[in-house]
Amino acid sequence: MSGGPSAAAVADRPGSAGSAGAPAEQATDAATATTPTFRAFVRRRRIWIVFAAVLVLGAVVVLAIQGGVRPPGVALGTDNPAPLGAMALVEVLRDHGVSVTESRSLDSAVDAADRGATVVLYDEFALLDESRLDRLSRAAERLVVVEPGFSALEVLAPGVRLAGVASGPIDDVACDLPAAERARGLGDGQRLLTVDDDARAAGWQGCFRDEEFGFALVSGEGDDGGQVTLVAATTVFANESIDEAGNAALAIGLTGASDELVWYLPGPGDADATEAPTIAELTPGWVSPVMVLLIAVVIAAGISRGRRFGPLVTENLPVHVPAGETSEGRARLYARSAARVRALDQLRIGAIGRIIEALKLPRSAELGAVTDAAARATGRDEASVRRLLVDAEPGDDRGLVELAAELDVLEHEVRDTLRPPSAGRAGHTDPADPADSTDPAGRRP
Repeated sequence: MSGGPSAAAVADRPGSAGSAGAPAEQATDAATATTPTFRAFVRRRRIWIVFAAVLVLGAVVVLAIQGGVRPPGVALGTDNPAPLGAMALVEVLRDHGVSVTESRSLDSAVDAADRGATVVLYDEFALLDESRLDRLSRAAERLVVVEPGFSALEVLAPGVRLAGVASGPIDDVACDLPAAERARGLGDGQRLLTVDDDARAAGWQGCFRDEEFGFALVSGEGDDGGQVTLVAATTVFANESIDEAGNAALAIGLTGASDELVWYLPGPGDADATEAPTIAELTPGWVSPVMVLLIAVVIAAGISRGRRFGPLVTENLPVHVPAGETSEGRARLYARSAARVRALDQLRIGAIGRIIEALKLPRSAELGAVTDAAARATGRDEASVRRLLVDAEPGDDRGLVELAAELDVLEHEVRDTLRPPSAGRAGHTDPADPADSTDPAGRRP
């Protein structure tokens, strides 16, 4: 018969009970079990599943805190059609005859400012230091600073401070700036600036007042007499919000004052690496002593917990493990993990090997040949023998015990059919058979 794996090959795997000379209690690791996998997979890997779920949940929380995935493109980029870009405003300015050039370096922005161009500065990552900001403000006749940071306010407009976010749309112009008067109001999402008395005395005025909280725009003169306008939020220029209220009117009025506009977005080359703080400057003073103390504690703990210094000690270990202990330990593992099918597979491998040996079948016999020979030897139905040796699966511990008992009965039946009729049962003799009679002295007649 063909179509299946060799039963003798299965029973004769290394360590199996069917191997020649191998004791019945030695089980094999090479047997292939048909254990259901889904529940076992979930049970055995539940720690990793929980760990992965925690990571996914943490990533979702981080994205929620950070506001989700950032839209593509450069923020307020002149060629960026995304919600945070400024392509809509730039295209409108170009349609009105304004030459718009995006600049990524301070030198090109200063050169254009010297020619009389209006400069829009959006330093998203605060790359410009005080000297570069001062150089740009002195060169520009009209400078519009979008969402200025703390350092930019200190250099360009002393006395003007950040003041949070507006409570809603703003319709109180509160100044006489022509661009602000044409806008009449701004949409939602504005940031605010405050102007102290010293800045007000220096000529700085706020526009678009949000009650007593601050202004969405502050305008004044720079050190060299150029006009500097500070717009606290990017919403006035961004594609997604430029069509709200008077945002577009204000943006066009500020950026379209001259025939040439330089849209300056500082790049990495504008950062001064020599003035960047070192790790030592950023580290608090208490960190170094604590690090030294921790290193000393680790070394002391290693010395105290170490057994001794010197060569390793050679220790003779037992090299012989009784087969009974191995089988018993493996049985405990199977019981602990409820691997009933795998445990039954080990019993079947041993039983098949012993049946092959008892029936004197070739070692290359197929499983079908073994079941057929065992059925003919015992008088059982071949289907029932195959169910016992191959197909049946235990549903619980009681089912496993019953199948193991049936395997044992099948083995005994196979052996019993091969014994000579005169052999009888072990321990029993036929009194009528003279070959089995012995005298009290142990002599045969």
